[in-house]
Amino acid sequence: MAKRYVVRDGKIYARVIYFDSAGKKRQLWRRAESKSEAKEMARDLAHSIKQSGSETFEHQLNLTQYLDKWLKSLRVSERTYSSYETLLRLYVRPLLGKKKVTAIRPLDVQDLIDSLNDRKLSPKTVRETHMVFSRSLKQAVRWRLITFNPAQDASLPKRVKTEMKSLTPEQAQKFLVAVAKDKYGLIFELALWTGMRPEEYLGLQWVDVDLKAGTITVQRAMLFNRKGGGWYFKEPKTPQSRRAIPIPRHLTGRLKDHRTRQLEKRLKLGEAYENHDLIFATGLGTPLSIRNIERRHFKPILKKAKLPDIRLYDLRHSCATILFSAGENAKVVSERLGHSSTAFTQDTYVHVLPSMQKAATRRLEGVLRRR
Repeated sequence: MAKRYVVRDGKIYARVIYFDSAGKKRQLWRRAESKSEAKEMARDLAHSIKQSGSETFEHQLNLTQYLDKWLKSLRVSERTYSSYETLLRLYVRPLLGKKKVTAIRPLDVQDLIDSLNDRKLSPKTVRETHMVFSRSLKQAVRWRLITFNPAQDASLPKRVKTEMKSLTPEQAQKFLVAVAKDKYGLIFELALWTGMRPEEYLGLQWVDVDLKAGTITVQRAMLFNRKGGGWYFKEPKTPQSRRAIPIPRHLTGRLKDHRTRQLEKRLKLGEAYENHDLIFATGLGTPLSIRNIERRHFKPILKKAKLPDIRLYDLRHSCATILFSAGENAKVVSERLGHSSTAFTQDTYVHVLPSMQKAATRRLEGVLRRR
C-alpha cells in the first residue's frame, strides 16, 4: 500500500493509495498544514484501513445526511428527540452539514465549539450541543463509517452553576394563602408539598391516590408532543422516580372535595367528558398544559402576591430547600424528589447545606457544653 504526501497549488495533502472492497484502486486525500503532518496523517489513514477495512472510507455521506439517519435510529422520548434535533439544527448543521462525515477532524469540532462561544451562548448550551454531536459521531464509529470520534477531546467551556430560585418558608406560607383562591390552587399546593415534577402531578390518576392512607404514588409522567399535537403517558424519569409520597391530612380532604366536584361535572357533561381518570384535568377531562397553567395562573398569582418571579418547576426546588432548612436529612429529601441518588440531591442543593452545618454545630454545642 503506497502512501506519501502531495504538494499541489501550494497546498499540502496526505495521500494514501489502497484497494477497495471490490478490488478497485482508490486514493484518499486529506489536507495538512505541513509535510510532517501529512506523513503522519497518511500513516494513520493507512493504519485505519488495515485495522477497520476500506469500507469506512467508501461511503459519501455528508454530515447532514448522516445526522438524519442517526436521529431516525434513536430510541428516546419525544422530548429528548426534539431537544437533540433542535441543537443539531441550530448549531451543528449550519457549520458542518455539507462536510463529509469521514472528513470531519478534531479541529473542525473545536472550531464549532469556539464559534458557539463567540456567539455568547451559555456554557450549558455549548456543552449540550457537544454532547449530542459527540454521541452521534460515537455511533458513526460503531457503524464503521469513521474510525474514531473527532469530538471526544474537544475543549469545552467550564460548567457554570446557575443560581437556583426557590421560596423561603415565609414566602411559601404567603404563597399557599394566595393560591387558595385560584381555580388550580390545589395543583400548586400539591406541587409545593410533594416536590413532584410538573409532568408527574399532571399525570396523576385517581388510582394513584390512597385517600385513607394519605399517600400519592408516582407511576407515570404526562407529556405533550411538540410536533403534531397530542399527549401521552411515559415511564417516570428514573426507577427512583416511581415512589410513594405521604401527604398531610388537609390535602387529603381537599382532594376528596375536588373528586366530588369532578364527578359531578363528569355526570353533567356525559359523553362530552373525556375520562382519562386524571386528577387534574380541563373541564372536558383532557390533560392540562403546563405552559398554560404557568402563564395564565401561576405567574399572575406570584405577581399579585408580590412574590419572587420563579418557574412552576421551582416549587419542587422550594420543597427541597424548605425541608433542608428544617433539618431534614438528604436521603429523605432525595427519596421524596425521586432523585437517582442522594449524592445528586446533595450536589443540587449544596447552597443550602452550609446553613445546615451551622445549625448542626449549634445543636452539638448545646449538648457538649451543657453543664
